[in-house]
Amino acid sequence: MLQQDAANLSVLYLGGTGTISASCVRLSVEAGMRVTVVNRGRNAQERGLPDEVETLVADIGDDAALTAALDGRTFDAVVNFLSYDAVDARRMVALFGSRTRQYIHISSGSIYAKPVLQVPITESTPTAPNPHLDYATAKWRAERALLDAHIDEGFPVTVVRPSHTYDDANPPLPGGWAAVDRIARGEQIAVHGDGTSLWTLTHAEDFAQGLVGLLGNPRAIGETFNITGSDVYTWDQIYTIVAEALGVTPRLVHVASEMYPVVAPEWFWSGEMVGDIGHSAVFDTTKIRTFVPGFAPRLTFHRAAARMVAWRRDHPESTRGDQATEEVLARFVSAYHAAREAFAAHRVTS
Repeated sequence: MLQQDAANLSVLYLGGTGTISASCVRLSVEAGMRVTVVNRGRNAQERGLPDEVETLVADIGDDAALTAALDGRTFDAVVNFLSYDAVDARRMVALFGSRTRQYIHISSGSIYAKPVLQVPITESTPTAPNPHLDYATAKWRAERALLDAHIDEGFPVTVVRPSHTYDDANPPLPGGWAAVDRIARGEQIAVHGDGTSLWTLTHAEDFAQGLVGLLGNPRAIGETFNITGSDVYTWDQIYTIVAEALGVTPRLVHVASEMYPVVAPEWFWSGEMVGDIGHSAVFDTTKIRTFVPGFAPRLTFHRAAARMVAWRRDHPESTRGDQATEEVLARFVSAYHAAREAFAAHRVTS
């Protein structure tokens, strides 16, 4: 349950139609908040925001356009799902320093230094630039810029670190719907490492409980929060659950995480394999449960996988895998078999 005093807050979402943000917008409306979203208006149809949401159309990267769209308005809270690096973070300080009492920056659990030396990961676990993942490094720098602004200027920032968050329209498999398509066809699919590293998955609806519960809470200013579920699986289990929801038997092969950038250096997920998801990640959520006593994730991945399969059935146009990703995924399987053949040949000749 959300705190009753959160009702009637005015909240601005920068974004609002994405994997995580759409669920947060919907829950904010359910809690009685007055919600405005600002974005370029491109993805509004896919996830269907409530009618009560006010939509402003502007390019958030354009200061003049964003300022004009806001037209001098102020908000009790601003939630930014689109901020990326330190330069953009400083822009947000200038734009919203006098427009809000709370600015929530959506960071990332990928900023924790890898390998993590102790689990579970708490908010005090060391963070660091990530040489394998530009995204994580940029998020790390953005956090530092915002927390410096809080110390130096009193900027009212709250930092939120989600980990691997998904929804019905965005499966949490490297390769997305193309990976799901391969599994559904009975094709082999590569799993990084030996498939036994532990990974935390969080449905966006569960994440929303934590984020919306922080809105309007003055005690959250200057604080950092992990917001994840407690749904922890091995990667073999994750792929197997998807296959079982599809009604097929998974055909998994294992490829060393370090091979992904060698086989497909251009693929975004290749950096993830080495810099993030190739490591185990189990999070401590004591802090968010303390600040938001009603935070209680409900969706296990078993239940969510069935919902994703239903979404795929009902939205065939938007859940079709793309050919470029399919070719990359096939390359990893081919690399697996080439390595096995090379090893077998070496054994014969040695």
